[in-house]
Amino acid sequence: MRLKVKLSLFNLLSKLVFTVIFLLLMPFIIERINLSQVDNDLINKREQVITLISEIGIEPFITSDSSNAFGSYNILKEEFISLERITPGEELNYIDVTSRLIEGEEIDYRILNYSLEVDGQTYLLEVGKSLQSIVHTGRNIRQVMLVFLTFIIIITFIADFQYTRILLKPMDEIENKLKRISDPSFFDMSPVKTTTSDFVRLDSALRELMSHINLLFQKEKEITVNISHELLTPVSVLRSKLENILLRRDLDPEVEVKIEESLKTLHRLQSLINSLLLIARIESRQYLREDTFSLNELLMEIAAEINPVAEDAGVLIRKELNDDHQLRKFNRSLIYSMFYNIVNNAVKNTPPGGDVLIKSVRQQKGIIVVISDTGIGLTEGQKKNLFLRFKMRNEDSREGTGIGLAIAKTVADFHNLEVTVSSEPGRGTKFSFSFPEIS
Repeated sequence: MRLKVKLSLFNLLSKLVFTVIFLLLMPFIIERINLSQVDNDLINKREQVITLISEIGIEPFITSDSSNAFGSYNILKEEFISLERITPGEELNYIDVTSRLIEGEEIDYRILNYSLEVDGQTYLLEVGKSLQSIVHTGRNIRQVMLVFLTFIIIITFIADFQYTRILLKPMDEIENKLKRISDPSFFDMSPVKTTTSDFVRLDSALRELMSHINLLFQKEKEITVNISHELLTPVSVLRSKLENILLRRDLDPEVEVKIEESLKTLHRLQSLINSLLLIARIESRQYLREDTFSLNELLMEIAAEINPVAEDAGVLIRKELNDDHQLRKFNRSLIYSMFYNIVNNAVKNTPPGGDVLIKSVRQQKGIIVVISDTGIGLTEGQKKNLFLRFKMRNEDSREGTGIGLAIAKTVADFHNLEVTVSSEPGRGTKFSFSFPEIS
């Protein structure tokens, strides 16, 4: 899972935990807020009534020839105000919940009780609000808060994700820089633009690491080239001397056999040295990619050259080549060597009666060349080491140097070709080479 997704999910989960806690506490909070608001409304209405009485007097509400009480409530009976004469006594100023009978209907109210004195007479002022309307208001507040909370969570999650994406953009740039290279010498050494010190240090460390690796690679290539050059001369001298000895007529037959075996060993050693030189030269970009040639013609040429060996081994080489395609800006000799090694390796590892298929397939993004066999197949461990030098597919085989597939992979990397391998023991092996779109 990507880091930015993990960070966004953490932020989302933390908000959800907060939301759960808030939802558990919300009934109590809303109740307290709602009751506090209702009580403030009751107090405000009390002050308005007192102000009105101080302005116009008590007579409009209670007269000497009328009853000792005044009451008023709205049409829905959600609120009421009452005023009545009471005997002087303790001052009243409190809020409680009481049931009142209004027009034959018993309704629960939250009532503010307040005593006041006007013209030497004590009156009780009651301002009430029905509990049903209070509950309804609380429900509305709860719904509004839930909608608002959901909206906040969604908005903050999107904002967190976008901010995290922007914050981690330098990490994506560093990752892309690493993906684009096939050789440390091609690593983009330009610093990544970021204000995050952690990414600055990471990018700096990677650039230093790539510089060090590139230096080590260059030294390894130089050592390989130097050693190979130094070995070629004595090998050639030894081979020449042994061949001259074989020309003698008085040579003992037993000695002749041993000399011929030595010549075979020298030939293998010379082939190995040439292969190492080839890999070193490819990796150091000593070859040009300026050739234009027919892909199908090249594959046909390889099949024709290997076919005699395949016939001797009892292996059939089949070809399924679609419309011809021209490869441009490739090195023909290296591509030839790449496919030759793969096909030759497939023939060697296919038992008599089996077959090797050379197939080219046109796809939307280019051409795929598939070379498959019905041979012994590969284990998972063999597939991991398949393109490593001196790792032979068949450990019991004494033919070859185990470097042919390494050459093929080096050539593919040099031309930026994608190589995939699928195989199962006893069911053969399939190599796929993806070429870019060809015009």
